[in-house]
Amino acid sequence: MTMPDTPRAPTPAPTSTSAPAPARILLADDHALVRRGVRMILDREPDLEVVAEAGDGAEAVDLARAHEVDLAVLDVAMPRLTGLQAARELAARRPGLRVLMLTMHDNEQYFFQALKAGACGYVLKSVADRDLVAACRAALDDEPFLCPGAVTALIRNYLDRVRHGEETPGQVLTPREEEVLKLVAEGHSSKEIAGLLVISVKTVQRHRANLLHKLGLRDRLDLTRYAVRAGLIEP
Repeated sequence: MTMPDTPRAPTPAPTSTSAPAPARILLADDHALVRRGVRMILDREPDLEVVAEAGDGAEAVDLARAHEVDLAVLDVAMPRLTGLQAARELAARRPGLRVLMLTMHDNEQYFFQALKAGACGYVLKSVADRDLVAACRAALDDEPFLCPGAVTALIRNYLDRVRHGEETPGQVLTPREEEVLKLVAEGHSSKEIAGLLVISVKTVQRHRANLLHKLGLRDRLDLTRYAVRAGLIEP
């Protein structure tokens, strides 16, 4: 006597176990040791990967055009273009790119300039090992991020200024004036600045005269001091 065939259970469809591709990050800082440390923090996370490194803001802008990146982590103070200037360039050229500022400074001047430049996060280098990964993930989700220590310092500093009638001023200089100011403060001659910005020496001199008049300053030394206070160069 033959037994009827027992129906076989259907074979389950194979399931994909591959993880989603990690977010691609551009890292810009003019100190190689800082870049190495930040890269170690980010690359140990399975969902984050540093795919490009820049030593200044201008190089960061060029690399963002040459690489497919999802997030740019920019130091505030860098040669040629600061992180703030680079953030403005990236906002104009790559509107979908998220930007996170990494800085040593916890004052409100840099913070509000970073927001105006299009950054969605602000992380202090002193707590990067604790907060940077969370900040990157928040930025990639299009969420704002401020490390708790920076929030407290920024709010206290800003409120003190408001109480004394010293609200944070709006943008005083044009982007071109900022570029000229930064290069002047870095010690470049008018001829060198003209070559770097592809403009005439007379145009550089006119910008320099406008800077002195607009800021109420007297000479190159005053311009350099202002550039330090504005975060365009490091002291």
